[in-house]
Amino acid sequence: MPLPLFWLFSTIVLTGAAGVIAFRNPVSSALSVVACFVGLAGLFIGLGAFFVGIIQILVYTGAVMVLFLFIIMLLDLKDEVKRGRSNTPLLAGLALSALFAIQLAGVLSRMPDRAAPPLDPPALAAAASNHKPGGGIATALNEGRLPDTRLIGHALFTRYNFPLQVLGVLLLVGTAGVVALSRKQA
Repeated sequence: MPLPLFWLFSTIVLTGAAGVIAFRNPVSSALSVVACFVGLAGLFIGLGAFFVGIIQILVYTGAVMVLFLFIIMLLDLKDEVKRGRSNTPLLAGLALSALFAIQLAGVLSRMPDRAAPPLDPPALAAAASNHKPGGGIATALNEGRLPDTRLIGHALFTRYNFPLQVLGVLLLVGTAGVVALSRKQA
């Protein structure tokens, strides 16, 4: 990824994250999260993870944030009443931010500078033997390519099928709960 694009998308992510905290209006905060997701998708695409970047746009920005915006609008949140401020939460936030920065610096200082290893043909052939011969995944692995979309789909619908279904039910129950809570009392 060219360095100017990295800085552009990183700035979009950080500006969106700051907007989530800074805006008092919940709709403005949700739209700032959308900007953050778009910048994150740009970073993923710049790293060569095209599928993850597109899914970031389609699923998170397109579906989840639209759902959040509808929920926020259904709740009809009123402006917050301003009250006296205490310095305790500000000091605690600054202290936690400093501790996080120290921890992050420590982790990054011990991280080795290694690039991803090249694709090993024998390892790909061994991985292809775990899939149906002649199928799309095995064919791509034997050709020396990683079929990321097919591998993700295969993992989701074989090993992680039950958690995926539970997640769908939880999202449905949460949405129904918000609609039930947002009904006005007659």
